[in-house]
Amino acid sequence: MLVLTRRTGQSIRIGDGVELTVVRLEGDRVVLGIDAPRDVRVVRTELLRDLEAENRASMEARERIRALIVGD
Repeated sequence: MLVLTRRTGQSIRIGDGVELTVVRLEGDRVVLGIDAPRDVRVVRTELLRDLEAENRASMEARERIRALIVGD
């Protein structure tokens, strides 16, 4: 993992089309601005983790229900 220090108003460029800018600091939080092409998906990691966990739980429930119906 690359760790960089930035100040408010400073940016980081990723590849040819993504730029992250430190908009402001709010206590222990950093507010970032993201400038990226429309075809680049930008998603908060914790949302992806939550979605993956829900999908796993759903699949496990589906398998339990299937086992009850089929009798496995």
